[in-house]
Amino acid sequence: MKNFHLPLPEQTYSNLRAEAERTQVPATVLAREAIDSWLRQQLRKARHDAIAAYAADMAGTKLDLDPDLESAGIEHLVKTGKAAK
Repeated sequence: MKNFHLPLPEQTYSNLRAEAERTQVPATVLAREAIDSWLRQQLRKARHDAIAAYAADMAGTKLDLDPDLESAGIEHLVKTGKAAK
């Protein structure tokens, strides 16, 4: 484990201390969990963006989704009533 000094704005510090007191969890644990959660979210977003960029770049090329597979997937979604996110 490494230590990291992180100056916080007064309001952020007050909110963190209040939440630590309310939940009876050390503020350092709450801060670590919040940072870990944000970093995981950033990694997921970066992966999603990379996949979307690759798909856009490959659209219309021989690496694009097979038309028969795409049609089958659309047909399955229509039959099962599952909507895209």
